[in-house]
Amino acid sequence: MSTYTDIRYVARDGVARITIDRPDKYNAFRGKTCDELIDALNRAGWDKSIGVIVLTGEGSKAFCTGGDQSAHDGGYDGRGVIGLPVEELQGLIRDVPKPVIARVNGFAIGGGNVLVTCCDLAIAADTAVFGQVGPKVGSVDPGFGTAFLSRVVGEKKAREIWFMCRRYSAQQALDMGLVNAVVPADQLDAEVERWCQEILALSPTAIAIAKRSFNADSDNIRGIGGMGMQSLSLFYGTEESHEGVRAFLEKRKPNFRQYSGK
Repeated sequence: MSTYTDIRYVARDGVARITIDRPDKYNAFRGKTCDELIDALNRAGWDKSIGVIVLTGEGSKAFCTGGDQSAHDGGYDGRGVIGLPVEELQGLIRDVPKPVIARVNGFAIGGGNVLVTCCDLAIAADTAVFGQVGPKVGSVDPGFGTAFLSRVVGEKKAREIWFMCRRYSAQQALDMGLVNAVVPADQLDAEVERWCQEILALSPTAIAIAKRSFNADSDNIRGIGGMGMQSLSLFYGTEESHEGVRAFLEKRKPNFRQYSGK
């Protein structure tokens, strides 16, 4: 892609910064956003002049709040099994041979929380908020967002995150191991820059090998996610899932059990 509409890409002094630029949607992603992120990650990941990739969201309110529910009516608006190529996006964050740092500047909710999980490192402003909302809106991330999350924060905590759909502060995210550091919001850029410069001083080949070695231990989750996304595409065709989207758009509490039979 020669131009982007949903993201911004800036490469300077060995660092590629990819920004989701949809602040009016709390940086939620639609199909086009995912495609542009995939293009930008490939662009940075295989550029030999780039040593670190920073992923963030525009503004101070949100890092990313996951799939854009206004583009979801029994299926999202793009390609892929569920209308969003999230499997490809998540896998690419892991596949590029450069560290990907999540610069978490605000809400990291739903699919945004999963992006933080997939990134190699995460640095958060003290105003950041984390959590999952899938079961509130008739959705779930049945791969890296669940199985790999349990590797990151522990299985009991991961189950709590999904079964309760609570919000967590930046300090709580740090305590559970979801992020590496928390700093005051006005110091976020400086802290991210410090981490980037430390990485850039190290052997890029050694780091690439280390990243692939870490991934090798958990890459079976990619297959789990592929199977899970097929199930999710079927779930999105049910009235139970549709009820979650309708309730979200109508700003009311959903009544899932009228459709689930449970």
